[in-house]
Amino acid sequence: MIAFSHRLLASIEAYQYHRARRGLWHRMMRKVARTRHLIWSIITQSDIAPQASLGRRLMLPHPNGVVIHEDAVIGDDCMIMQQVTIGMIGEGQVPRIGSRVYIGAGAKIIGKVEVGDGARIGANAVVVDDVPAGCTAVGVRARVIKKSAES
Repeated sequence: MIAFSHRLLASIEAYQYHRARRGLWHRMMRKVARTRHLIWSIITQSDIAPQASLGRRLMLPHPNGVVIHEDAVIGDDCMIMQQVTIGMIGEGQVPRIGSRVYIGAGAKIIGKVEVGDGARIGANAVVVDDVPAGCTAVGVRARVIKKSAES
């Protein structure tokens, strides 16, 4: 599955590369990248908008069921497990995920939420409030349970 997620992310990168450039060639390649993205989205059963701002070295070990809103911002070196939703509640209210964040399986991060660098989100947590850098959030209506020693 990791190879599948790598190809899905590569199709998103290609789309973003060609979207930022003008000309017939880039318009054609943008359509090719969009088609590749559609195919890999079906294969991986995920819904990651190609317009989303994804950091470098994003890891999706099990990409099935991952949903990422097109306006979401995700930092570098993050790991997102299966069945995670990163989405909005109202107009313009989308999450911003810092770098080196781990998001456990089934977690939902919705609304105008800031998740700090090095934070961890537990499995099945529902995050609707900010999570400070280096902290761990768990539970339905997630609450911060501890600050890690790493930060």
